[in-house]
Amino acid sequence: MTRTGKAARSRLAERLAERGLRLRHMAVLAALADFGPHVQRELATRLAIDRSDIVKIIDELGAAGLADRARDVTDRRRVTVTLSAEGRALLDRLQADATAVQDDVLAPLNARERARLTALLTRVHRHLQNDDGAQRPSR
Repeated sequence: MTRTGKAARSRLAERLAERGLRLRHMAVLAALADFGPHVQRELATRLAIDRSDIVKIIDELGAAGLADRARDVTDRRRVTVTLSAEGRALLDRLQADATAVQDDVLAPLNARERARLTALLTRVHRHLQNDDGAQRPSR
């Protein structure tokens, strides 16, 4: 599993590099799309990215016009980050790249096998996300 995940990440990272991006850029764009505007500090926590690193990532996204940053009017220490229209459009293309990589990695599997793999990995993921570590019943 480790080798497969590493190979898939590497393939996606190569596609992102062609656009001058890294996986962490895509992660920030996706989080902003999924969860809406975020206070910079909370975004770092949500994505488990060091606060100093999130500043650099957002600086890079801002310089490219992919994200907007604004100080909170009630608390000047808080910085809110928002996905720009350009960032949303790019994220759509990046997600298409990710789907292409996934299709390439899973090419040896037929549709039924892919569905089964997805179900099994989803079950494992739910188990790992469960706070008390108890396995949930399978469906």
